[in-house]
Amino acid sequence: MKKLKLSLKNITKVFATQEVETHALQSLDLDIYAGDFVSICGPSGCGKSTLLSILGLLDLPSSGTFMIENKDVSNLSLTEAAIIRNEKIGFIFQSFNLIDELSVFENVALPLRYNQTALSEKEIYDRVTKCLARVDMCHRIQHKPNQLSGGQQQRIAIARALVGNPAILLVDEATGNLDAKNGDAVMTMLKELNNEGTTICMVTHDPRYADHATTRLHLMDGKIVADAERLAELI
Repeated sequence: MKKLKLSLKNITKVFATQEVETHALQSLDLDIYAGDFVSICGPSGCGKSTLLSILGLLDLPSSGTFMIENKDVSNLSLTEAAIIRNEKIGFIFQSFNLIDELSVFENVALPLRYNQTALSEKEIYDRVTKCLARVDMCHRIQHKPNQLSGGQQQRIAIARALVGNPAILLVDEATGNLDAKNGDAVMTMLKELNNEGTTICMVTHDPRYADHATTRLHLMDGKIVADAERLAELI
C-alpha cells in the first residue's frame, strides 16, 4: 500500500477586504501518495496558485486540515512552516529563482545550508553532485546561472529542489519561460524522476504537459472537477 504524503481535507481559503470576500478554495479535498505525479489545470483565477501556496506552506488555509506525512501543518507559525518547508518540500518555479552571485554548486547546496540537521562539507558535496548528475549538469558545477541557458537553469533548479530529499516536489509552470524544445526536455526529466519514485504535484496551463501526469485534476472556482467532460460543460 502506498504511503500518504499530503492530505487536504475540507480546505477553504478566503481573501477578505473591507468591501468583498473572495473564496479562492472551497471545501477542497486532495490526497497525494508516494510516487504520484499529479497535474493541476484550470482557467486563470480558478485557485491553482493558491492551492500550490498552501501545499508548499507559503500560505495557510482559512479552514480545514492539511497533513504532511501524518503531521498536521494547518496552523503553523512562520518559523515552524519554514522549517518543515525546507525539510519536506522541493520547489521548481517558472522563473528559476537562482542567485546569480552564487555558483551552480552553491545554488544547489543552499537548502542544505539551512537544514536543521548540520551536514559536513563532504555530505553537502556528495548530495549536490549526486543531484547535478541526475539532471546531467555536473560539467557546469562552477558556472554562474547567468552563464547558462534557460533550459540549463531549470535543470539546476530541479537539482536544488531534489537535494533535500523532499517528501514532494511542487512544480509551478516550470516550462513557462522555456521554448518548446527545452520545455519538452524538462517534462521528460520530471517524468523520469517520477518513474524513479519522486512524488510530484505540478500546476500547468498546458494540457500537453498535464498529460504526463498519472493523475490529472482540474480546478474550477476553487473546487476540483475530476471529470474533464464535466469541466468542458462548465467552461
